[in-house]
Order: sequence, then C-alpha cells, then structure tokens
Amino acid sequence: MDKNPRTATVKTPASNFTGDVWMNPVFNGDGSSQLTCALVRFTPGARTNWHSHVNGQLLVCTDGVGLVGTRDGKTVVLRAGESVWTPAGEEHFHGGTAENMMCHHAIFDASGDGAATTWLEPVTDAQYSAAHNAAGV
Repeated sequence: MDKNPRTATVKTPASNFTGDVWMNPVFNGDGSSQLTCALVRFTPGARTNWHSHVNGQLLVCTDGVGLVGTRDGKTVVLRAGESVWTPAGEEHFHGGTAENMMCHHAIFDASGDGAATTWLEPVTDAQYSAAHNAAGV
C-alpha cells in the first residue's frame, strides 16, 4: 500500500475549459495501473470543452450541482453523491450550472495507445444554455 501525498490546487488551462476551473490531481497511475483521478471544482457557468476518453470516464459529484451533456443533446443534472459514466469515445462536457458550483472526481483509465483524452472545441454559450433547458435547471 502506498499513501499518495496531498497535491497543490492548479488552475486548469483555458484551452480546455470555459470559466474558472480548479483541479487537484489525486492519482496518475503507478506503473502497473494507468488509473487517473482528479478532484475538479467548477465555478458557476464554468465547464469543460467537448472531449472524449479512449476508455470512458466516471464522474462522481462530491458537492454542488452540475451538468453533463452529450453531442446528441442528452443532459443530466449531477448532484452530490451521484455519478455519471461516459462510455469510451462519447463526446461530452461537464461543469457547474449557471447558478451553482460543482465539484467532482474525474476518473478514467489512461492505458492504451495515444491520448487518453481527446480535447475538442469549447461548448458555446448557446449549447450550454440548451443543456440547461434540456435538464430543467
């Protein structure tokens, strides 16, 4: 068993996020495992760009209220204690609602050839607003 040290909070890159998003890396694999986990905090209105993961991604909300949306217009509201699985290759975004912060653990398997995450273009304000409307928040 290995205890991992506490990590510093870092601001996420504006090239992959809209708004103020902060992250604490939790685990980045150990040589035998490529499991990756980060604690991510979104301020109201903040969100990821569209992106996908080669092996899927598990989002576990720890605090607040957030949205997870897919390219086909499906949107779910994510609240503390709830989780969402995005399958391998599914383009999606996640973040806080317009009025609420959201904090989640983002967990994925980074094994395989190439990048574990494929980052795409920003979610537009119109797409974000449509996700809000679809989710009823």
